[in-house]
Amino acid sequence: MSSQNIASRFDEIYDSTRKEVLAYITARCGRTDDIGDIFQETYVELYKILVNRGADYVTHERALVMRIMKRKLSKHYSLLERLKNFVSMTSVIEDEEVDLAEFEADDFFTEDFAVNNIMLENARQFIKSKPANVRKVFYLMYDAGLTIPEIAQALSMSESNVKNKLYRTLKELRNLLS
Repeated sequence: MSSQNIASRFDEIYDSTRKEVLAYITARCGRTDDIGDIFQETYVELYKILVNRGADYVTHERALVMRIMKRKLSKHYSLLERLKNFVSMTSVIEDEEVDLAEFEADDFFTEDFAVNNIMLENARQFIKSKPANVRKVFYLMYDAGLTIPEIAQALSMSESNVKNKLYRTLKELRNLLS
């Protein structure tokens, strides 16, 4: 089986299932930080299957991808629960150090750069302080690029509820950052 056939079959399956898989994972994840990892693991596993078994092996692509994704979700959270018994789950965020000396003054306005970074960090912290369903709405809207009706369906909410969470939080965010 040629790698071009495998790559094109993978792209075809990915394009047809991406939004549904992302919405499903987002709706069931306890932490929004886990969404990207589980999503990526799902499609890595799909690619491995295509390489090992061939592009023609997959006849019901949606069913296969959903089965892989559900297994990844289950494995991720069962492992997380086991780790909680052994390790304190406090997370330490290490900021990457940026050596500003390597940039010339003409490359950017240092003050604007600092202000934008501070505002961005404040916005991140504000969104992290919100309930899980609000964080999921923001993730699906701005990271996954889903529309309001798609978000409503994925999270089993009404469209007006999604809009309410989104617009109310955006208004609070604007007030915070102004």
